[in-house]
Amino acid sequence: MIRKLSPAKVNLHLRVLRKREDGYHDIATLMQMISLYDEMTFHPTDHGITVKCPGSTLPENENNIVYRAAHALLFRNSCSPGIQITIKKRIPVAAGLGGGSSNAATALMAINDMMDLHYTTEELMKIGAGIGADVPFFIFGKTAWAFGIGDRLQIAEHIPRLWYVLINPGFEVSTKMIYENLNLRLTKRSVRYKYPKVYTVDYLIKGLHNDLEKVTLVRHPILQNLKNLLLQNGALGALMSGSGPTVAGIFTEEKEAAKADQALRHIGGNDWSVYLAYSL
Repeated sequence: MIRKLSPAKVNLHLRVLRKREDGYHDIATLMQMISLYDEMTFHPTDHGITVKCPGSTLPENENNIVYRAAHALLFRNSCSPGIQITIKKRIPVAAGLGGGSSNAATALMAINDMMDLHYTTEELMKIGAGIGADVPFFIFGKTAWAFGIGDRLQIAEHIPRLWYVLINPGFEVSTKMIYENLNLRLTKRSVRYKYPKVYTVDYLIKGLHNDLEKVTLVRHPILQNLKNLLLQNGALGALMSGSGPTVAGIFTEEKEAAKADQALRHIGGNDWSVYLAYSL
């Protein structure tokens, strides 16, 4: 048995550049992993794939992205041994934090090591791209700009260490639905995008942007209120991560982030969940 931590991510910048003929969207996004984790354990078995998600509403069959990741690797190698994977969820589901993609990436890397399959990082990223758009990022393992559908990655240099206070309002958002409601015209022409350079915290804060907010915040106005609360409690900037609904407040000092974390837990009571995390 081996145990792995599977981290969440935040999007510090997200532009949707175009809708493609295959139904996907080309994006430019700056992503960073954070210290909010699911815990995954892997047990070798004689045969088959078993996925368990105790205390979660996630499916425990082939509809689970982790099952699909394990199947992609084992089927590809005609492996006779099986695997049992248990996921203890702490990252909210369908929350814009990439929990499912992170779990899938962690499964690919863990199985590759456990069964001595000898896939390179680049090969695992290619397999991961066929499972979910954010999976390659978690295998890449560094703060990065992601382009295309999220599968073309470039290391983001000079990103300062950050602290985050995350507020999840307790409901789920469908990424597919949010993208469908962007109402972008289909285009065959690729779009060149000059992404903002990030040299200091000031540059980073000025560059905070998420195109998906114009859909999710309209449908769920409470998210703007949560962003405002983060700013009122000392965040240098605040934005929605991914397609939401989690919003993230950005801090440079642990003390200030911890103070905001405690204040927002008190304000929210049981109405929403608050998480304190730092950049990885």
